Amino acid sequence: MPFEEHFVQYENGQKTIFYLASGPEKGPLLIFVHGWPDISLLWSHQLECFASLGFRVVAPDLPGHGRSTANRVFEDYSQEKIVLSMKAVLADTGRSDAIWIAHDWGCGTIGTLCATSPAMVRGAVFMAVPYRTIEMGLQELLTTVNRDIYPADKYPFGQWSYQVHYQRAFESITAFYDSEPEGWLKLCHRPGDAGNLYLPSHTARTAEDGGPGGGPSKLPKPPAATSIPQSLLDGDKLAAYGEAFKKTGFYGTNALYMNHDRNREYNTTQAVNNARLDFPVLFIEAKYDTVCAVHTTSIAEQQRKLCSSLTEVIVEAGHWLQLEKPHEVNAALAKWLVNHLGDHWPSPTVSLERSI
Repeated sequence: MPFEEHFVQYENGQKTIFYLASGPEKGPLLIFVHGWPDISLLWSHQLECFASLGFRVVAPDLPGHGRSTANRVFEDYSQEKIVLSMKAVLADTGRSDAIWIAHDWGCGTIGTLCATSPAMVRGAVFMAVPYRTIEMGLQELLTTVNRDIYPADKYPFGQWSYQVHYQRAFESITAFYDSEPEGWLKLCHRPGDAGNLYLPSHTARTAEDGGPGGGPSKLPKPPAATSIPQSLLDGDKLAAYGEAFKKTGFYGTNALYMNHDRNREYNTTQAVNNARLDFPVLFIEAKYDTVCAVHTTSIAEQQRKLCSSLTEVIVEAGHWLQLEKPHEVNAALAKWLVNHLGDHWPSPTVSLERSI
């Protein structure tokens, strides 16, 4: 299914946000928001599925990604700034609200939008990362570490050590990814492993080791893409990702981790209704995600307290569940839409006639 391509200028024409779209223009609107390190094509399985059902589907490249503006300014990747780009996308569709569906850092963006501009949200879906977590900063994430799995003497930052590394060594880690974009992307986007469920995450000593994979002495650069046999990114999609990140570099996607304090302040001071959400919310847990681990931590507790109409679903997959288990994810989305937002389901447009 071919996708439409749209470019929208915002912030007085100084920036551009790009998005893919498909489905009938007047169909109920679903907006899919990716995170680190992805582009709009992450959602291709979902875009094709829901466009074919009669929804109007939209998936932007976040600022710093793909064909959107990619400035080298940390503040441009604060959630306050990124939400402006999402509002520009919504305005370009001619709608006043949408159902927003997010993954990874996209959950931080949509969580911020939900808390600060709830009138723009008819319903929200968070995949892998619960509401009111990553957008509240690293200090919030650290409170969720399970010290039975991550003893403080060995893992002071738990599974979030990699986020500390971005703050300590931003330039070097960005150069590391830039040195082999397709290899790093293919390495990141791997399926989940049930055997790792109760083990420390591979990210748990990144800061202490001075880099991923045990540090520069053990992994001086990412492996070549051809040396990685199993990945959720391959073929044309991997080529598109590689081209996108060769164009922008990893500065913008990594800069998402450089705004923890700004994000926390904005979400604390600008939240409406004490950040309570009174519209339907779906959380899809990636069961074998050992970083955003719901099964073994308290990371979802704030979400459960703050969402008055919350549905939780578990998909047996790793972090990139929409790539690993697209049919299960699409089924969960469709069931939730029918059960909780039935008035937002596309209406039949074909009349059937029968001759007797």
